[in-house]
Amino acid sequence: MELRQLAYVVQIAEERSFSRAAEKLHITQPSLSQQLSKLEKELGVLLFKRNTSSVELTHAGAVFVEKATRILDQVEQLRREMEDIAELRRGRLVIGSLPITGAHLLPRVIPAFRAAYPEIELVLVEETTRQLEKLTAEGGTDVSLLTLPLTEPTLVGEPVYEEDILLAVPAGHPLAAAGKPVPLAALKGEPFVTLKKGQGFRAMVHELCQSAGFSPNVVFESANIETVQSLIAAGMGIGFVPRMVIRQAPDPAEPVPVYLPLAERPTRTLVIAYRKGRYLSKAAEAFIRTFRSVFPPPDPSREHAGDHGTSSSVR
Repeated sequence: MELRQLAYVVQIAEERSFSRAAEKLHITQPSLSQQLSKLEKELGVLLFKRNTSSVELTHAGAVFVEKATRILDQVEQLRREMEDIAELRRGRLVIGSLPITGAHLLPRVIPAFRAAYPEIELVLVEETTRQLEKLTAEGGTDVSLLTLPLTEPTLVGEPVYEEDILLAVPAGHPLAAAGKPVPLAALKGEPFVTLKKGQGFRAMVHELCQSAGFSPNVVFESANIETVQSLIAAGMGIGFVPRMVIRQAPDPAEPVPVYLPLAERPTRTLVIAYRKGRYLSKAAEAFIRTFRSVFPPPDPSREHAGDHGTSSSVR
């Protein structure tokens, strides 16, 4: 059994097609079929059910793919570790990011990283929170920018950024003229505009409302935080937004939400997450250092200066 044969089987399983797998592997389809037949003969089992329209794993094939994926991942980690030990500056770093968060933070971090490590190839993967956690746990990314709490138990996260969560309301809303922090309990019964399920910030909205004793009355959902803000500005409801996304109207005729602090001062914490026990390459460590240099932690002695009220955080 050879490592390349393991890679061939995993690729066929992913593509569910010999022709597509052969194309991805840069070999001919007859060569791929020959290698698979050779492996199946050696193992004494069939790994795939073949017919004219599809390719499906057998039970033995499913077991083989699960183990082979782990072996190939370990081989890749060993290769990267040896490269680092040899102090090779070249390499490849796959970074996962939430689309909203990445759009506001990574344009400042990636140029700084590129300037310091020009020979390291960067690959950016953007997904929803749920998909990104799964991808990171499976080794599909080296590190990922996520928010606490992490729901995938195999992940660990290093905190790198913290920000306030604000209330956004239409300009004509009674709360807009209050001029003071708004208690969460005052929002019970209000129509909410939120992100769609599967995104971490949507879960945080629900958690905030639950902490005040009610479930949000969601009237509109969107996959895009900018659409959420536009709907709020248009009077369709209220919502929560992270401080980093608040916007100013480029045109006086374009409505924008009114942003208000919440009395409980909730925050969200961003982390750079990776799988427990996975070798963290020097490139990944350098990315974390670069992120922290671009966004240093706030000075606790200056934060909320003059505020003697109580505060709470949602992580």
